[in-house]
Amino acid sequence: MELAFERRGTGPPLILVHGIGHHWQAWLPVMDRLAASRTVIAVDLPGFGVSPPLPVGTPYTAESLADAVASFCTVLGVREPHVAGNSLGGYLALELASRGVVRTATALSPAGFWSRAELAYCQTALRATRAAAASIPPERLARAAEAPAGRAVLAGLLVAHPARLSPAALVAGAQALAGARGFDETLATFTGLMPPAPPKVPVTLAWGEHDRLLPRRQAVRAARWSGQRVKLLKGCGHVPMSDDPELVARVLLEGSEG
Repeated sequence: MELAFERRGTGPPLILVHGIGHHWQAWLPVMDRLAASRTVIAVDLPGFGVSPPLPVGTPYTAESLADAVASFCTVLGVREPHVAGNSLGGYLALELASRGVVRTATALSPAGFWSRAELAYCQTALRATRAAAASIPPERLARAAEAPAGRAVLAGLLVAHPARLSPAALVAGAQALAGARGFDETLATFTGLMPPAPPKVPVTLAWGEHDRLLPRRQAVRAARWSGQRVKLLKGCGHVPMSDDPELVARVLLEGSEG
């Protein structure tokens, strides 16, 4: 598929995959740090950001979205890249690792390691967040993003430190969430989402200490799945890139070595 993306830097290729309802700009806080030693390619998933939706008749599932990322890499001529993702993107990174089509995979608070109750909470919280983003007039959204209390309300579910998000980034993220054409169908398929098959390549898992969407107790299940310890991102929330860019970049660089 022809997907929207941003490419920076030189070195081994590292594909960055955002979470549900987000866009490639989620990675902006860490991209320049990564680009110092990697060719960083941040992509908008089909039906998210400004990428076109999946072809008519193709369901929005983790498998089809992973297929789209793999196809995107083929179109770019990128073979066996490193891949990293957050939330849904983290799951997709692990799915590609289970296929053995990437060199390494790093997953930040990946989806799919929830209990039934945690899944129901996640879906309800995300639906409510999207509905709120869609209901706020642009002028009111811009004013709220300028105020500390407004940033906390708008972004408190997803980040630990809303004040570290710029107003422009917050507004753009809310607009991406409200306009994500693939959101509803993708979220519905979370109900059947199970951990991927065992990985065929090295994987790194990390979890936000203050993740309010996928609580860090899910890291225990992820650790059992991977057979290794999950890194704790201290002081970070579910979308950790703006909470601590230096820490997140370090984890991504260490995970994409070799």
